Amino acid sequence: MTDAASPVHDLSALSFEQALAELEKIVSELESGQAPLERSIDIYERGAALKAHCEKKLEAARLKVEKIVLGQGGVAGVEPAEFS
Repeated sequence: MTDAASPVHDLSALSFEQALAELEKIVSELESGQAPLERSIDIYERGAALKAHCEKKLEAARLKVEKIVLGQGGVAGVEPAEFS
């Protein structure tokens, strides 16, 4: 796994599961209140980027599933799923 303080730009190589695991560790560290202020700011920034990365991955998965359903003659009048 990547260190939480590593640069934000390397997120594209992370799978959804890897990004989520790293985000969970960051949340735990921030919730513990044990991180110094500067580290808290750095990992908060990383966490925000990981959250955006996870959201993009989920949206891509949602669109892929929607395409599969519609490509197989999906039921007329069925609304696309909304994940919020």
